[in-house]
Amino acid sequence: MNDHETYETLAAVYAVGALEGDDLARFEAHLAEGCDRCEVIVRESREAMARMALTATPAVPPPEVKAALHARIDAATRPFRASRRGWLTWAAATAVVAALAVMVASGVVASRYEAKLGQVAREVAAERERLKRQEAALRALELLRDPATRVVELRGTSGAEVMARVIWNDKAGGQLIVANLPPAPAGKAYELWALGGAQPRPAGLFQVDADGRAAQTVDAGGEPPKGFAVTLEPATGVPAPTGPIVMASR
Repeated sequence: MNDHETYETLAAVYAVGALEGDDLARFEAHLAEGCDRCEVIVRESREAMARMALTATPAVPPPEVKAALHARIDAATRPFRASRRGWLTWAAATAVVAALAVMVASGVVASRYEAKLGQVAREVAAERERLKRQEAALRALELLRDPATRVVELRGTSGAEVMARVIWNDKAGGQLIVANLPPAPAGKAYELWALGGAQPRPAGLFQVDADGRAAQTVDAGGEPPKGFAVTLEPATGVPAPTGPIVMASR
């Protein structure tokens, strides 16, 4: 293999960023000399990788496939092999690099950032809950400025330290604030009911966070309630109570 055939092989591997050390320095120095042929190979190799990454079905390859690809690329990037068979042709090297690009674009990259993405998702969820609690506190303060607003306290029916308050205004509606309530089982949600009419009136579904807290806006409507209760219901909600009473006003 002549020297330029060596550079042509390195060009395909360079396109995926697999060159390191002396090979990388040697090839970049060759590019700096103005080799149009190698520039074309690098460009076409990157275009091939982009096309394959966009069209291939994402999948995580078996470990042995990844190891084989690395072994073949390593073989292609050794600059001084005595046998021509130790080198990949430019076409073969391009195929290996493109296959590696598809692998990286799918499972390998996903696994590398999976933990970070999970952390970001948890931080976003926590920030969303924090903002929701701040908004609830501000709305509660706004409601309390009206002398007609009343605070209705709810207590747990099981004797546990579960409690909630509904800051209620007959014209503006209210704000439910819950503490120390265990998360609802899978497929279930807590439902607030306005009491005092002929039938309990649904006043909103809610879930609690990991600390047992919740904040829920309660819309005004219908007959002014005399009290409130919370039951455990299907997650989609029900028009009339069916589950056990978790909390109720006195």
